[in-house]
Amino acid sequence: MFRRWKKRLCGKAADDRGMATAEYAIVTLAACALAVVFYRLITSGTVRAALRSLIEQALHAPS
Repeated sequence: MFRRWKKRLCGKAADDRGMATAEYAIVTLAACALAVVFYRLITSGTVRAALRSLIEQALHAPS
């Protein structure tokens, strides 16, 4: 009796069909969330001003 239960439980736990799809979905959502965070950071006023200053310094640097 216990052997049948063990066989059923082990068989169910070993069946991981579809896991790759779920993992891809989670990674895709995490990547999108990270992209949103980076977008919000780059488009903030402080970072935008710092990047503009850096680019202006590079363009007007003596050669």
